[in-house]
Amino acid sequence: MANQTIYVMESANLICGDAVGTGASTMPGISTHLVLQELKLPGWEENYVDHTPAGAPVGIEIPTHINKLEATFNLAGWDPLIMAMLGQEDPQYHRFTAYGLIRDRRTSEALQAVAVIEGRLGRANPTAFSKGNLQAHEYSIKNIMHYELNMMVSEGGFKQIYWWDFFTTTLGIGDTMLTDDMVRLLAIPANPVGIEV
Repeated sequence: MANQTIYVMESANLICGDAVGTGASTMPGISTHLVLQELKLPGWEENYVDHTPAGAPVGIEIPTHINKLEATFNLAGWDPLIMAMLGQEDPQYHRFTAYGLIRDRRTSEALQAVAVIEGRLGRANPTAFSKGNLQAHEYSIKNIMHYELNMMVSEGGFKQIYWWDFFTTTLGIGDTMLTDDMVRLLAIPANPVGIEV
């Protein structure tokens, strides 16, 4: 039986505006490690519809899809470059890469979590300014078309937690690709996807 442990995130950094696609190596993005106050990765929530069968005494819920994804983060102060990402009609989506330092509380080993989000900066909301307090900006990443979350584990190597790509019709949770049957049965053209970190 594997040893039980608790993984706790101690620190985080968010890189905003990595280039997606051609020329990515020339656009490394903006590191927010000195101003990042809060980071919330996308939450996963299945959508259900109620079904009350005429010939059964108890109703049920039927899952239909997973709701759209959204990520949020707060940055202390002002960052004109990140603020200006809002509403940009770039030919490609912005990439946001989050890095987390995860501590294995059983062994004290430092591990890494990496989340890659491709979407649009949909909100840049300044908090109220008041003398003596640190003003911040609340941001939201919307229209997420690609999301992947991977984490190192003490047993070694990265473990895939989530993989979602709209354009290739791929959804993986854990070690299971959930869209394989749908792609096959609907005759969706094959889109090879490498799930690598």
